[in-house]
Amino acid sequence: MSIIGIIPARFSSTRLMGKPLASIGGKPMIQHTYESASKSKLINRIIVAVDDHRVYQAVEKFGGDVLMTPSTISTGSDRIAYVASKLSTVDIIVNIQGDEPFIDGRMIDQAIEPLLFDKKITVSTLIKRITTPAELKNPSVVKVVFDSENFALYFSRSPIPFSRDGQTFLQRFQNGEYYKHIGLYVYRTKALERFTNLQPTFLENLEKLEQLRMLENRIPIKVVETEYESFSVDTPEDLDKARAIYKRIKSGKYND
Repeated sequence: MSIIGIIPARFSSTRLMGKPLASIGGKPMIQHTYESASKSKLINRIIVAVDDHRVYQAVEKFGGDVLMTPSTISTGSDRIAYVASKLSTVDIIVNIQGDEPFIDGRMIDQAIEPLLFDKKITVSTLIKRITTPAELKNPSVVKVVFDSENFALYFSRSPIPFSRDGQTFLQRFQNGEYYKHIGLYVYRTKALERFTNLQPTFLENLEKLEQLRMLENRIPIKVVETEYESFSVDTPEDLDKARAIYKRIKSGKYND
């Protein structure tokens, strides 16, 4: 079975221009992501999908597998679908976010495993228990609720589910179990093709969450709980945190 990891890396970013090339410990962020993802034991090949020659050259320089994609492609999902369409044989596609420099290879394998054991599962993703009220409140942290078989029911930027019995936010947090979504997706090739050929939907546009397009079109998403933490770099402040994390990793003091 052919399992390909694709890392979409867009140069232009509203909050952090040139993000893939941002230096962390002397290496561009895209190199950190590539090397971290390469620790997956299940992926056969990793390709960086870029839209800018500067990122292309950076990936080539560190010896990564890279493919130029049209700059007119607006989303990471469409970018990986473009790359997948250029591959002759691929069964499973893993969408790895380019701004996750410390992603754990074990997380990737956890997300892939359901598709290896159940042919009916066509899409999977990761979730993690929310442990602080601040995370639950933060609209940048996407929340998810799921059914008894661990298929997603809904994703939202709002705190879900709502605990009616709680009188304060803290009480509602203490009453419930809440999970955040980690934006790593695994697709069977046909499911990715179907998803990216669908038009954006009402809920997707409202919440600005493209995975809702799948749920609105009855594409089931299997969720897999992980114990590993994820850290994405979206802002200059995040980049400063990433550099601090890298220093702790190098010093042996980072235990997450």
